[in-house]
Amino acid sequence: MPSTTAAEEAMRGQLLDAAEQVFYARGIQAVNMSEVRAAADLPLRRIYQLFPGKDDLVVAFLRRRHDRMMAAIEEYVADVDQPRLRVLAIFDYLDEWFHEPDFRGCPWMNVYGELGPTNAVVAAEVHHHQRAFRALVTGIVAASGYTPAVANAVYLLVEGSVATAAVQHSASPAREARCGAEMLLANGAVM
Repeated sequence: MPSTTAAEEAMRGQLLDAAEQVFYARGIQAVNMSEVRAAADLPLRRIYQLFPGKDDLVVAFLRRRHDRMMAAIEEYVADVDQPRLRVLAIFDYLDEWFHEPDFRGCPWMNVYGELGPTNAVVAAEVHHHQRAFRALVTGIVAASGYTPAVANAVYLLVEGSVATAAVQHSASPAREARCGAEMLLANGAVM
């Protein structure tokens, strides 16, 4: 594989920033490549050199967002010493995310809702994210000493709060789910 130059990496980053902005704000199908070009301020020819098709760009934007989100959550909870509070910190992270002015819900669920099983490449990326995200959340709970049943219930509270916050255009589901998690952790079995 040919090595990329710093200039190509910069253009790639510029393009992915623009793609994330317009795809997350408006959806995949509502945005054409000319709009991506305008947002990225790059020639269409260069965009297709970097990503041969729209699906490639969508997958790259999702993958980059996945990497950033996973690292951010890990970092957010890493400094919390008390195991129970480490689990609850996941919901504090969500609360901050839900308060962002451009919050539109889960990018992977949004893309899956648009394209569903009709696009195998994009669906595979969504499934990869969902498996890895579940492993991250349940891993944090399990490492804090709780049973797999509690870990799975906390994961479902996390996912439910994201979906609810998107539909209700409200940040309150993070706090409400946190309260539910507190009850689970107080009554949940530890290993």
